[in-house]
Amino acid sequence: MENKIEMDVMGITYSQIQQGAYALLLKQHDGDMRVPIVVGVSEAQSIAMRLEHVIPPRPLSHDLVVSMFHAFGISLDEVLIYNFSEGVFMSRLKLSSADRDLELESRTSDAIALALRTGAPIFTTQEVLDKTGFLIKDGEQGKVAVKPKRSLNDLTLEELQTKLNRAVELEKYELAASIQRAINNKLGNETNQ
Repeated sequence: MENKIEMDVMGITYSQIQQGAYALLLKQHDGDMRVPIVVGVSEAQSIAMRLEHVIPPRPLSHDLVVSMFHAFGISLDEVLIYNFSEGVFMSRLKLSSADRDLELESRTSDAIALALRTGAPIFTTQEVLDKTGFLIKDGEQGKVAVKPKRSLNDLTLEELQTKLNRAVELEKYELAASIQRAINNKLGNETNQ
């Protein structure tokens, strides 16, 4: 078995390289290497919602899959990003149940969205890290364009109001409602609706 290196999700942002896509940034759990992964809009939204602890009014596809895992006694044990070829990351889900172990191929963005929802660790190989990673040296942390996402509860009232205005401007009303609840919680005057 290949030598696995644990990775953490650092954040997600709009891609400066590919229009209409987002960049997901992974960081080496016990090191300074970073790996950028280009993901589509819906996957980016699903990942970002989980990173920001936003609960949608209806389950997203990744939420549905995790519910099915639970209903059928299936555990997502790990995600392995095992190859990078022709600009595409390749990943596997390692699943288990009471009577069976199984590995399934997955798009990397879907695998990461599922890992975030289940708490499963994300791994890659040294080969993938060598091909796609870049090193962050001490003192260069401020130069990383992607910042870790904070939960709505960690934001200041001013930051929340800015997010609320932006969500309304983009007609993302479910997100706006979540932000408004966070504002109400901060102000201590949330009312029962």
